[in-house]
Amino acid sequence: MQLAKRILAIETSGRHGSVATLWGDASGIRNIKQIVLTDQQRTARVLAPSLQMLLKETDWSPCSVDLVAVTIGPGSFTGLRIGVTAAKTFAYAVGAEVIGINTLDVLAVQAPSSDAALWTILDAQRQELFAAKFRANGSGPLQVEHETSIISQEAWLAELQGGDRVTGTALVQLTKRVRPGVELLPQHLWQPKAEAVGRIAWDAYQSGQRDDVWQLAPKYYRASAAEEKAAARK
Repeated sequence: MQLAKRILAIETSGRHGSVATLWGDASGIRNIKQIVLTDQQRTARVLAPSLQMLLKETDWSPCSVDLVAVTIGPGSFTGLRIGVTAAKTFAYAVGAEVIGINTLDVLAVQAPSSDAALWTILDAQRQELFAAKFRANGSGPLQVEHETSIISQEAWLAELQGGDRVTGTALVQLTKRVRPGVELLPQHLWQPKAEAVGRIAWDAYQSGQRDDVWQLAPKYYRASAAEEKAAARK
């Protein structure tokens, strides 16, 4: 395995997105360039030119990219499809490897270090949340206490304990309903960023994870509205 990798990271799970270039080697990983995308820039039509601009500003050719990292869910059905399709297409075209990353893991990695439990949440519509719970393991990686799942807003609010920390874009709706004693992380950390996607992917890559460019797919955690309607008609 090469000791150094050029990493292209893509995050399009929500209304806004980002793309980033990172350099990973035996000493660790560093962010080179990140571009934050508006909701208009996160479309399939505009994402490819944004990636081209990012690589140009990084002074990398497309074929020099070794690893493509992308969030695969949970998140917006459309956003995830756009990001995963772009990652697979790019990786196949240039012969890069690819790794899919859980969106809630990205939010957890962006949070400041603490011994307190950390909840990461995204809006799942229908008064529900995508939620996961983490806790620090000394100086090692965060440990998952509650795997990514869909939970009602009411059930999640009832499960919060004093001293817990919370981050994620769903807090936009829930800030005033969170009980006293629960720490809301700063709002600039609520949006998952491509730079953190790349950092997680580098750790995963060094641990031996590889995803198949043909098999990689978004993980929605629920059927789409169209799929549910079709199932109801059967």
